[in-house]
Amino acid sequence: MSGMFATFRNAFKIPELRSKLIFTLIVVILYRLGTAIPVPFIDPVAMSTLFSEAGDTIFGYLNILSGNAFSQATLFALGIGPYITSSIVMQLLTIAIPALEKLQKSGEDGRKKITQITRYLTVVLGVITGYGYYVTLANGGVLTNRHWFAGIVIVTCYSAGTSLIMWLGEKINESGIGNGISIILFANIVSRLPSGVFGQISNIIYPITSGNVTGNVAGAVAFEILTGLVILSVALVIVAFVVFMSNAERRLSVQYSKRVVGRKMYGGQSTYLPMKVNMSGVMPIIFASSMVSIPITVISFTSGGQSPTGGFTRVLWNLFSTTSPLYIVLTFAFIIAFSYFYIAISFNPLEVSNNLMKNGGFIPGIRPGKPTTAYITKILNKIVLIGGLFLGAVAVFPLIVNAVSSAFNLGTFGAIAFGGSSLLIVVGVALETTREIEAQMTMRHYKGFLE
Repeated sequence: MSGMFATFRNAFKIPELRSKLIFTLIVVILYRLGTAIPVPFIDPVAMSTLFSEAGDTIFGYLNILSGNAFSQATLFALGIGPYITSSIVMQLLTIAIPALEKLQKSGEDGRKKITQITRYLTVVLGVITGYGYYVTLANGGVLTNRHWFAGIVIVTCYSAGTSLIMWLGEKINESGIGNGISIILFANIVSRLPSGVFGQISNIIYPITSGNVTGNVAGAVAFEILTGLVILSVALVIVAFVVFMSNAERRLSVQYSKRVVGRKMYGGQSTYLPMKVNMSGVMPIIFASSMVSIPITVISFTSGGQSPTGGFTRVLWNLFSTTSPLYIVLTFAFIIAFSYFYIAISFNPLEVSNNLMKNGGFIPGIRPGKPTTAYITKILNKIVLIGGLFLGAVAVFPLIVNAVSSAFNLGTFGAIAFGGSSLLIVVGVALETTREIEAQMTMRHYKGFLE
């Protein structure tokens, strides 16, 4: 952690990197201002009531990713969801459609065209998602005007907000530090921390300052302090574990054959092929959380955002709530399944084997060609299993704590549902941004040496 702060401190001493960091900070501030801009024809009081029980649904998850903008129906309520979805869809289509796969492998121009298609798809998804959000608001009774013109204004605002978020993310990619969308996602999650910390502190300070400290109140204050210390300690341990696993990798030894080109000899050196344990990042958790939350989300659409009071829908609501054992088990299973699925579409052992063979490389003790492909696939399956178990453990642990706190009425712990994915995103983005800053600092030192 100290090394990370030292990296940022050293980066501020370099004018070029300092300007990039300041530019990134300005864009994040502008984005956070956008999350507070209200959209017309929406009643904020009714909006608060509508999303008071959204924690068990995908709405609660989207609210975390949007930095509370979703529950407030502000300009950036849809967050970066449409852009992430369009990027995933395009990634899948490049595998399924040969023309797109060829376009992706055709160099910089091909990648620019795919990026442009992704932008158009983001706008389309923004309009569709904006309309679905408008229908949810209309069914929930939070609109002050249900005229068709009001609907057009609301949907247009949300789709425009999605496009603006995409543009801000690309500006960070061009002139800032780190991946723009990841930085925005990081800012959304971190923005929720102050309210949680101040809420915990207020639970401790208010009974004391009110002068009403009875025996029961003193016990409650002591419990809040103990709870805060336990949460802080567990969070630090989990962060250390996430950092360790995020940096963990399996290195496959690679030997390159010697070859003579003209009067020079190339190859002959030994290197390694790094395979990260957590190759799929946080995507399996996002997929799994979305899939498991579908039943309650559908019920929320049909019931105007409120939990049902009885009948079969109430049974389903209880089965798929975040405190349900079924929800926890399904989430863990889906995370492992989606880990294998995501790696299957993003990592091709055959392509890696062919590239090694073309460059005269081979894994010691393994013949080139199919044996190398089979060996890489075998190692990859083991790594993906370990990575999936790691993601599942980090994602499910807060859910288990949440379920236990709900069963024993320990309300303070209930706020950490979905905390695993948020923690992975925050730590992952922080590590990646630090690596990029270090890489740019190293490149600058080399450039200065050569000049």
